[in-house]
Amino acid sequence: MSHGHPHGQHRNPEDLESYIARMEDPERASWQKPDEVLRALALAPGQLACDIGAGPGYFALRMARTASHVFAVDVEPRILQALQKRIAKSGLRNVTPVLGLDDDPLIPEQACDLIFVANTYHHFPDGPAYLRRLARSLKPGGRIANLDFHRRELPVGPPVEHKVARDDFLREAGAAGLELADEHDFLPYQYFLVLRPR
Repeated sequence: MSHGHPHGQHRNPEDLESYIARMEDPERASWQKPDEVLRALALAPGQLACDIGAGPGYFALRMARTASHVFAVDVEPRILQALQKRIAKSGLRNVTPVLGLDDDPLIPEQACDLIFVANTYHHFPDGPAYLRRLARSLKPGGRIANLDFHRRELPVGPPVEHKVARDDFLREAGAAGLELADEHDFLPYQYFLVLRPR
C-alpha cells in the first residue's frame, strides 16, 4: 500500500481475555462516546445494521436496541464465542454473529441500511476492495460509517504505524466508488465519516 499501513499484519492478540477486557473497559466510554455515536448514526427502528469487526459486541449490542436486526461480523472465532455469550446474557434475539473472511464480510447483498466499521479498517488486507464488497451489501440509500483513530500518537488505540489517516481513508473510499456524505467531530481521538455510494 502506498501510504505504508501494513494491512492484515496485526491480528487479535493471543491473550483474548485481556483484549476483550480492554475493549469493554468502562473507561472507554469517556472517549469512545458510544451513546453519542449511536445518536449520530441515526439508526431508525426497523432498519438492519451490520457491525464489521464487532468484537465482543461493544457497538452491535447497543445497535440491536434500535435496529430490527444486526449482523455482527468478526474474523476471530474465539471473539465470536465471547459475543455469543453476551448475546445470550442480554436476552437480545436480533443479533447474528457472522464469521467473516479477511477479504469478505459474508453479508448478503443489498441487506443493510447501515454498515458500521469501528477501529477496524486498518485490518483489511485490501481496503478499497473490501469497501466495494461492503457497498454491495447496502440497500438503496444505505450508508457506510467508518470510525477510526487519527494517525498520530494518542493515549489509546493501535501504534501509529497501524493507523490509517483520515485523508488516506477517504482516498481509498473514493477509489471504491464511495463519497463523503457526513462527518462528525465530537470524538477526541477518532475521525467519524459517513459514506454513500456515488
